[in-house]
Amino acid sequence: MSESAVYLQPAFILQHKKYRETSLIIDVLTSDFGIVSILARGVRKKKSTLAGLLVPFTALKLSYVGKNELKILTSAELNSLELNLKGLALYCGFYINELVYSLLHKYDPHPELYHHYHSCLLALNDSSREIEEVLRFFELDLIEYLGYGIRLDYDAHTHSAIKRESRYCFSAEIGMVESLDGYISGDTLLALKERKSLSNQALYEAKQLMRRVINFQLQGKVLKSRLVLAKIIKQL
Repeated sequence: MSESAVYLQPAFILQHKKYRETSLIIDVLTSDFGIVSILARGVRKKKSTLAGLLVPFTALKLSYVGKNELKILTSAELNSLELNLKGLALYCGFYINELVYSLLHKYDPHPELYHHYHSCLLALNDSSREIEEVLRFFELDLIEYLGYGIRLDYDAHTHSAIKRESRYCFSAEIGMVESLDGYISGDTLLALKERKSLSNQALYEAKQLMRRVINFQLQGKVLKSRLVLAKIIKQL
């Protein structure tokens, strides 16, 4: 927050809200500074040239100034070709935006996560990719980069390697533990660790695991985009 001026910082908009009659406050994920809040003055005026740029899922280069927590936007330009997320992929994009915003602390740099976020958007934009798989892998990457990663190849109770044929569940206190009532197989855990292609059953099991892991990190906070996404998926 001590930076007085930042020039052409690679960034993606996570969320925005109207401010007064003509401005926006945008929360952006930057490459070098983590999440930054920026006031974009006058961009909602009819003659503004920036309004069309300041939208989610567009790779930008932003310049801004200010020593306070809320920075002031001075310029914005495209950093690459605009993504065109549609349908389910679009709602998934809003989900990962809210997830990142909810779990990251402001002004906490995570350059590697920025690049994984960008890669996730590109994967969502690729119609040949399995969307549920893309989300699970990104969730894993996010948890790991925040320092909350879990060992997917290690039974935290017996201190032994995960067995492919066994069933496991997640313990928030210690990690993965073998259980007769486990909702995820050792085979799925190892596939997740290696980021291998997941079968339909593995996708279902991975979703059960990541829902519990992320809920623990959210500490009771409800993600609005998750509720919307669940409704959309039911209608498909």
